[in-house]
Amino acid sequence: MADGTSPQMTLEHLLPMLDRIARALEANGPVNEPSTDPFGSEAFVWMGENERLSPVADVSRVDIELLHGIDRLRDTLLENTMRFAQGLPANNALLWGARGMGKSSLVKAVHAHVADQHAGRLALVEIHREDISSLPKLMSQLRGIDRQFLIFCDDLSFDQADTSYKSLKAVLEGGIEGRPTNVLFYATSNRRHLMPRDMMDNERQRAINPTEAVEEMVSLSDRFGLWLGFHHCSQDEYLEMIRAYCERYGLDAPWTEIRAQAIEWTNTRGSRSGRVAWQFVQDLAGRLGKRLEN
Repeated sequence: MADGTSPQMTLEHLLPMLDRIARALEANGPVNEPSTDPFGSEAFVWMGENERLSPVADVSRVDIELLHGIDRLRDTLLENTMRFAQGLPANNALLWGARGMGKSSLVKAVHAHVADQHAGRLALVEIHREDISSLPKLMSQLRGIDRQFLIFCDDLSFDQADTSYKSLKAVLEGGIEGRPTNVLFYATSNRRHLMPRDMMDNERQRAINPTEAVEEMVSLSDRFGLWLGFHHCSQDEYLEMIRAYCERYGLDAPWTEIRAQAIEWTNTRGSRSGRVAWQFVQDLAGRLGKRLEN
């Protein structure tokens, strides 16, 4: 070479340098997440951005025995889920209605109850509302696995500019592949048809055929074979919820005092529900110096 350095000497200097560059690029590059074992947990969260299942070690839920005032709904969903865990036909379920009445709590409690009776057979997979567009990829991953998967979306609804409900319709029942036999979809919503009323009213005003336009939008809820409606509870049901919590957690104050405080609590909130009952119990336990252990 012109400077007197041999090609061999140049190569010897370059190889260590290239090796250091390669190591640096590998260290700073994207991390490939290991694939999750679909049998490694009783519950998962679907990470739509990474298209992977993230195991959940401890699911936040209450025992099914503590869910009062929704006995018929509880029994219906429990029977449907039990059939699914046994590999029998079952329906997608939409739990709709009043807020705070235990819709999501019931799904998680039913899963825990059924999973205890069929060890390892039923897994709960939570998918967030914003990841609904990745639902086909999730179902594709679960298809063919020798395990039943209950996909759960909490507070599912669609707004004016959101068209992802169309893809959800196809995934639930339509499409060339259809829903995998080992997958069931449960959703909770405050809206019976998953759409706000003003959204449907706008479609009636803008569409050439208003009836067809609205039918196309509300047909999503028809994909759920099981509709469970939750309504505001009575005062007696509200107090029964509180009594059950007090017995479970050993809150030993006189019932007449607890009852009066519970009624005052709900009057200040302007509503009665399972959520309000639980919030009162947390306040009561704090005042009594008791811990609420699961």
